[in-house]
Amino acid sequence: MPQLSLVVLAAGMGSRYGGLKQVDPMGPSGETLLDYSVFDALRAGFERIVFIIRRDIEAEFREKIGSRYKGNIAVDYVFQQLDSLPDGFSVPADRKKPWGTAHAVWCAREAVTEPFAAINADDYYGRDTYELIGRFLKSAAPESPRLAMAGYRLDHTLSEHGSVARGVCQVDAHGQLIAISECTGIERADGQILQKEAGGIRKFRGDEPISMNFWGLTPAIFPLLEQRLVAFLASSFSDPKAECYIPVVIGELIGRGQATLNVLPTDAEWFGVTYREDKPQVMQALTRLHSEGVYPTPLWK
Repeated sequence: MPQLSLVVLAAGMGSRYGGLKQVDPMGPSGETLLDYSVFDALRAGFERIVFIIRRDIEAEFREKIGSRYKGNIAVDYVFQQLDSLPDGFSVPADRKKPWGTAHAVWCAREAVTEPFAAINADDYYGRDTYELIGRFLKSAAPESPRLAMAGYRLDHTLSEHGSVARGVCQVDAHGQLIAISECTGIERADGQILQKEAGGIRKFRGDEPISMNFWGLTPAIFPLLEQRLVAFLASSFSDPKAECYIPVVIGELIGRGQATLNVLPTDAEWFGVTYREDKPQVMQALTRLHSEGVYPTPLWK
């Protein structure tokens, strides 16, 4: 059975939230959302965590986050740098933003040689989801481009404080992904879930499978990511704001027949801090989970 790693995408700016929300205390004993991800991953059999971060947050991240897990799980770091690019490319003078989540995962290609889960640093995904993805990865062949994704219900992933963007999945009868459609401006209104589009209003049922960036991947993804990253850079290199996203890349790989992806349905509770106003509800939810015995208090003893 292969070793499993948890790759955590923690290089994001958190522009809408403000500040380095990856180290913001949320739990009743000062736990961060990332603490719960690591705790749940350990319970599901993951043995190593690889943080993908920026160099400029390294000292704070190591002190406030990485040090929490010493003695509990092996910890490694990978840096998503603007100049970490495939051969033949260099950073444009006006480029300031990172190159996106697909680039972030690609940056881990030399550090990860086993099946792995890739997640956001600032989302709570639920204990059951780690077990779901972990079971898939334990039977995954490292050289196989057979991938997986946790498919959350749309109505479990909304914010009360503004609209959200979600990757709405189209799935075939065998549970395999056909396509992901990025939908922006989704919100609850008048008891319904709506997206206001230029051509009118789109209504959702609420049970549509959604990508929340919880992926079950194998090392076979790295050369495929590089191919798509090269194609992205060739077409969007001069755009200082263009980013290469994992859902887009995976959709392209599936369309080309280079990979398959199983959407694994989950009813797990998801929450995150998209807006600063979301924080009180997240803190309340975590306190409830501790009181119900889902987590010990404090989380790390």
